Amino acid sequence: MTQTRPGGWLARTLQRLTADDSTIDAQELRAEADRAGCEPVSHCRKGEVVTVTGRLRSVVYTPRETVPTLEAELFDGSGSVTLVWLGRRRIPGIEPGRTLTARGRFAQFDGRKVVYNPWYELSAG
Repeated sequence: MTQTRPGGWLARTLQRLTADDSTIDAQELRAEADRAGCEPVSHCRKGEVVTVTGRLRSVVYTPRETVPTLEAELFDGSGSVTLVWLGRRRIPGIEPGRTLTARGRFAQFDGRKVVYNPWYELSAG
């Protein structure tokens, strides 16, 4: 009697054929982040210095009374984190659809996962 192990080639192929586009995209982003050696956003904890990589879903300039901010939502396949640059209106290359790696102290503010003023590197392509 032959048994296939769960998660074998056939199971992965069938899962991929029946999955929707957003699920496949999330799996590919998660695999890229694993290859880069970055933490999954879903595993990041408040106060840790983390390195995350993923795709920018949105970029918003938020004028504030005290300090203007540029906010970008980074999705890595496991979850999203908001990257916030204080005192910036625009950063060349920070635009929806771009892939980047960010490093900084992970925080939570008003129920959102946030990294303030992260170091970042844009991916080529």
